[in-house]
This record gives sequence, C-alpha cells and structure tokens, in this order.
Amino acid sequence: MNQVVILMGSKSDEPTVRPCAEILDKLGISYLFTITSAHRTPERTEKLVAEQEKAGCRVFICAAGMAAHLAGAVAARTIRPVIGIPISSGNLGGMDALLSTVMMPAGFPVATVALDKAGARNAAWLAAQILALENPDLAARIAQEREAMAADVEKNAAELEVQTDGKVLATPNIC
Repeated sequence: MNQVVILMGSKSDEPTVRPCAEILDKLGISYLFTITSAHRTPERTEKLVAEQEKAGCRVFICAAGMAAHLAGAVAARTIRPVIGIPISSGNLGGMDALLSTVMMPAGFPVATVALDKAGARNAAWLAAQILALENPDLAARIAQEREAMAADVEKNAAELEVQTDGKVLATPNIC
C-alpha cells in the first residue's frame, strides 16, 4: 500500500519534485511517484486517484506548472488531503502555478506549499505530519528529524561566531 501518491504533470518536473520522494524515503513512508496530466490524460488521473484511494493512499501530492490544474483535478475526485506543489515554468516565474494551485473553490481544498524544490520538501513534511496523526512511531521520527535540524543550526552558529574579549560576536554581514 502506498501511503502517499506523488503525481507530476510531466517528466520535466521530476528533478524539481525528487526531494519530496527523498524525504518520504528518509521517514520510511511508502509512496507511488508517477506522471499524469489534468489536461493531456484526465482519464489516467481519474483512474490513478480511484485505484490508489481504494488501495489505501492517505495523502496525494500533486506538482504542476503553468495552469497547474493537477492538484485541483485530484481534489475534485477525492476527500483525502491533497497537497499542491506549484512548479515555476513559462514567463510568469511560477506565479501562474502558485495562484492556480491556491485558488480552489470552497469544498475542494488544496494545501499549497512553496514553489519548486522548497515546496517539494515541505509537501513531504506536511504529508508526514498528516500521517503522524495516527502513527506515533512516525511522529517520533519527525520529532527526531526536527531535533537534528535544530542541532545543525546550533552547530553552524557556533562555527560562525567569533570570540573577542570574552564576548561572543556574530560574524559581520551574515544577515
């Protein structure tokens, strides 16, 4: 059973969305990573959602650029959580995809994350947090990862700080 299904609008989205799969791997979350298009293959999209929902999928993650209708098309076919990753493409720098993903009609929500790789990473973390509501072991793994992130910040800060006459001063021009 795939707990999460990651759908991309085209093969060219794969390098941008790959960090999502890497985080799910790290957390031990099963997933399907595939391509479908709201416009070019609407029947495939509908079939994938129905099959994966029936097989036990808990969260759908959808990545698309430009018109970015994939997340909305999936949200129209399931009541499971849908997370949208807007992908930068075209002349509008991703604003088209961001607005298409976030502006859903009432009753068909799509949780929209940041553009591109940052969004792909946060889509994985959000899916994990949703799954962790019913999985204490996963919740513990997420907490452990957050502790490691905090420790990295402390380590990096200590490496950058300079000691002068007993005072700790931040390295100039870091911000």
